[in-house]
Amino acid sequence: MGFLDKIKQGLAKTQKVIGGSLDEIFSSSSLNDDFYGELEETLILADVGMETSLHAVDALRAMVKERRLKTPEEGKDALREVLTGMLQVGDPALHLSTNPAVILVIGVNGVGKTTTIGKLGASLKKDGKRVLLCAADTFRAAAGDQLQVWAERGGLDLIRQQEGTDPAAVAFDALSAARARKMDVVICDTAGRLHNKQNLMNELKKISRVIDRELPDADREILLVLDATTGQNGLAQARQFQEACGVTGIVLTKLDGTAKGGIVFAVADTLGIPVKYIGLGEQMDDLMPFDAQAFVDALL
Repeated sequence: MGFLDKIKQGLAKTQKVIGGSLDEIFSSSSLNDDFYGELEETLILADVGMETSLHAVDALRAMVKERRLKTPEEGKDALREVLTGMLQVGDPALHLSTNPAVILVIGVNGVGKTTTIGKLGASLKKDGKRVLLCAADTFRAAAGDQLQVWAERGGLDLIRQQEGTDPAAVAFDALSAARARKMDVVICDTAGRLHNKQNLMNELKKISRVIDRELPDADREILLVLDATTGQNGLAQARQFQEACGVTGIVLTKLDGTAKGGIVFAVADTLGIPVKYIGLGEQMDDLMPFDAQAFVDALL
């Protein structure tokens, strides 16, 4: 299955909401106020969000006026251009040029962090990198066991300690092991929930300080994993994590299970954070690098 075909298959539910409605709008309407109103409603229903939907429609209006577009088909091509541009924020590539480099994976429980780490580690290994996983989520029961399973599936090294161990101590051990074993990348799992939000953010900051101290010159990616099925709640989560510890990229999981994949646009447009990977299934190779043009093409 080709890259675009796989994205189309994974986005089938979202495409049914957005693409099907857009086909109807663009086939039956002229580019008038009713057309723009229906377009805005369709985008909002697909969880693009009120603010981002207004932004997209306003940009389309301006493009139609500037280029003097007349037909719905011309309008659809223009919308494709607008939506693709909205997703092209920041750099979607991972920057891992140092040895080792560090990927800190954050997000609330249940979004698919551990699964994402396993798939990402396997993908980087396939690209020829020596990958070490770090089980620094020591608060959730069986989190280390779950990561162990993914490490074994992908043939990856893993550093873990007993449940309840200080996560920063596990991170320290992993960084020390990475230097000793000459690893290329350390991927660090983190807790998704403590008894209050402030404690969670404090733990993440502690891990970041350990990385600052032990590998001050290392390339570092901070990837926030969001569950696409949570819709606008995911946007609120992204805003909180961005404020607390910074985020270099988004991994959007479970896109194959929701009709509300429009949250991709809301995250990119509202927060200016690039989407770097999308999860389109349960298989090892179902975590895919994000391609804005292919994503929009799959929807439209």
